[in-house]
Amino acid sequence: MSKKLFEPAQLGPLTLSNHIVMAPLTRSRAIGNVPNELMAEYYRQRATAGLIITEGTSPSADGLGYARIPGLFNQEQVTNWQRITETVHHHGGHIFIQLMHAGRIGHTLNLPAGAEVLAPSAITAAGQMWTDEQQLLPHTQPREIRTDELARLRDEYIQSAKLGIDAGFDGVEVHSANGYLLSQFLNPHSNQRTDAYGGSVQNRARFVLEVAQGVADAIGAERTGIRLSPWGTDADMPHYPEMDETYAYLAEELQKIGLVYVHLVDHSSMGAPAVPAETVATIRRLFTNTLILSGGYDAERAEEALQSGRADLVAFGKPFISNPDLVERLKTGAPLAPLDADKLYTPGPEGYIDYPTLDGQPAGTFSPSYQA
Repeated sequence: MSKKLFEPAQLGPLTLSNHIVMAPLTRSRAIGNVPNELMAEYYRQRATAGLIITEGTSPSADGLGYARIPGLFNQEQVTNWQRITETVHHHGGHIFIQLMHAGRIGHTLNLPAGAEVLAPSAITAAGQMWTDEQQLLPHTQPREIRTDELARLRDEYIQSAKLGIDAGFDGVEVHSANGYLLSQFLNPHSNQRTDAYGGSVQNRARFVLEVAQGVADAIGAERTGIRLSPWGTDADMPHYPEMDETYAYLAEELQKIGLVYVHLVDHSSMGAPAVPAETVATIRRLFTNTLILSGGYDAERAEEALQSGRADLVAFGKPFISNPDLVERLKTGAPLAPLDADKLYTPGPEGYIDYPTLDGQPAGTFSPSYQA
């Protein structure tokens, strides 16, 4: 039996070179929140993935909760992202940009002047945020988004998606997972609103669906995906009784919009509760377009998920950090190189573009005008 993992795959109008997706991975190399040549080299090295989904990229200044994450809301960012998409396409890859508004997961020291930490409710997330100025600090208390501001926030996603197409991306992934802004609306612990965007499952899902619909209308549903993390507990997001009902409702409504894919995250390999098989099966039944599964997969488990029909594509995250040639290693059964956890989020090329390929050679030569 041929290995489906390495065969071409269809994603809407795109023919991918294989069924392997590079999951979005925050790497904090965007000095000044602007993509750079270092990032272009990083994505070039990994362009053998069937689909690359970029690191979380904010659609607005308010959403830049972390240090050194990129944005996509001004012309300089568009121009620099274009260099990255051209590089990936030149090397045979496809690339979607993940739009991630951090919401209450952030600190004002990481935001440009005039920007603020916003959330569905003024409830501070537990935990700390790294700032380059003062190192680890508690999350900033967010300001509750007024009802009359929600259309502007939705339009920021829409405008950013349009800029993504201008920059040459093949599509956009709307990030509604892992405790960031859109998933903060879904969870009653972070959303205690009393307007039409709080209370019932349908109300808490309303803003997510408005953003998904707006982006799909602007750039085409065949270019629009979404990331969801049912049962995820990242970023101070405890479980709630209507969790499965929430994601079943989302799956049904996202199918009506016609999004090209749903990308489901399971972080049980990192200590979070596993997503129950019946939850995934329900989403699979209600959302019949492409389903991407991610979370601790190896080649054998990925192949089984594809052959069984539980997934259409499988995303790999951390293995892509230290294995720029991950596709080749999975194909040949070669051992995977370990990552340097100390360099995951540090500025500069170390632990970013200097991981060697299987033959022991550097993944690429690089001498940009970039300075960390």
